[in-house]
Amino acid sequence: MSAWIEMISDENADAPLKDALDFARTPHGTVDNVMRVHSLRPQTMNGHVVLYRACLHDDSNTIPMWFQEVISSYVSTLNTCPYSYANHWSNARHLIGDDTRADQIEAALKASRPEDAFEGQQLALLRYTEKLTLHPGKMEKQDVTDLKNAGVPDGEILEANQIIGYFNYANRLLNGLGVTTDGDTVGYYAKD
Repeated sequence: MSAWIEMISDENADAPLKDALDFARTPHGTVDNVMRVHSLRPQTMNGHVVLYRACLHDDSNTIPMWFQEVISSYVSTLNTCPYSYANHWSNARHLIGDDTRADQIEAALKASRPEDAFEGQQLALLRYTEKLTLHPGKMEKQDVTDLKNAGVPDGEILEANQIIGYFNYANRLLNGLGVTTDGDTVGYYAKD
């Protein structure tokens, strides 16, 4: 466990915190530091878990999971958030399932040149991701019109918007409190 503020261990948790920690447990049975950093205020941990799962792990989302993880990784790259990038790029790479393609995508994201790896709807979504992350006050109707003109359905525009918004929140939480992956199992698909 590593952050610039106290994080309470399972052993030292009171009943409300134990409930929140159990709610936040990963499939690996652990509580990642991104959630544990809320341990002084379990109510924000609960809210964070609900928001995360609704934005990124809801079965009703229609953006392919691998591309949801690419959007997450791009936001985290743009915000220089090593914690989120480590976890979500690991997930994206696993879901892409092709190391050559994953390397091409990673290079494009790190260079802020999504056009080097994407076109069409996916490129339009990554351009929207970049503008909303770096220049939220400059968003205008044309940004959404451009997505529609690229063929992105309104439901997927909303999904992308929520993923982008969530990761901007999470990146600021993590960077602002100095949270690291020390002690975490990195990536949802990590090998045990």
